[in-house]
Parts: sequence; C-alpha cells; structure tokens
Amino acid sequence: MIAGAARRVILEITGWGMLLAGIAALILPGPGLLLVLAGLVALSRRHAWAARWVEPVRVRAVRGAAHGVRSRPRILGSCLGALCLAALGVLWLVHPREPSWWPLRRTWWLFGGWWTGATLLVSSLAAFALIGYSYRRFHADPDALAALIAPETDR
Repeated sequence: MIAGAARRVILEITGWGMLLAGIAALILPGPGLLLVLAGLVALSRRHAWAARWVEPVRVRAVRGAAHGVRSRPRILGSCLGALCLAALGVLWLVHPREPSWWPLRRTWWLFGGWWTGATLLVSSLAAFALIGYSYRRFHADPDALAALIAPETDR
C-alpha cells in the first residue's frame, strides 16, 4: 500500500516535471515536444485530461520529426542548430571572463554556471539523436509518416 502510494507520487512529480520542462524547452533549447509528450504519458495514468492530449501531441511530434528531414537544407539547418547548442554548452562550461564591452555586472555574464552548459550539451546530443532517427525513419520513405499517423487518427 505504501509502495503503491509512493509510486503514484513519484509518477505525478515526474510527469509534472517533464511537462513543465517540456513547455520551457518549447521556447528554450531542448527537446520540448518530446518532454511534453513524456510528461503527458506519465500523467495519463492518473488524469483523463492528460490521456486526451497524448495522441495529438504524439502526432505533432512525429510530423515535426518527419518535416525536419524532408530536404537537405532542413537537415543541414537542424544539424547547424544542434551544433550551435553544443558550442554554447562548451562556452558555458569553459566560462571565459566577461568581455570589456559587457555592460552588465560580471555575475550576469554566462549566468547559470555549469548546469546551463551541461543541459545545452545534453540537448544538442538529443537533437543529433533525433535527427539521426528521423532521417533513418522518414527521409527515404515518405509513406512512413502516413503509416504512423493514419491508424491513430481514424479512431
């Protein structure tokens, strides 16, 4: 009984944490839609409203993955974006002194510390992994997207 209650609390905290992190990552660098989806999946075990949102978010995530590898310029743009995230992560980890032109206090230069750099690097690795998955899954087979979405939208 206690283990079941603890599991429900952990699932609830994890679901809300991933959902909030995903919403933030929709604006900030990171795999926002995937975190939102993971949070909704976790919360759908206890909340009907979350279960109703799982499928539309999943379809949007799959469409976004297929859309990002539709052409060479899109693939290049996605890879450049992931490289920029990695470069920013390295910059934050190295944490150079603020430049002479920096108008704010020294503490506002690359604020956030090594956690910011680490999350930027992890986000870039996740982006490269998703680009690779999407390329293998959707680039050579345009019908793969329709096959993934059609069965669920016919309900």
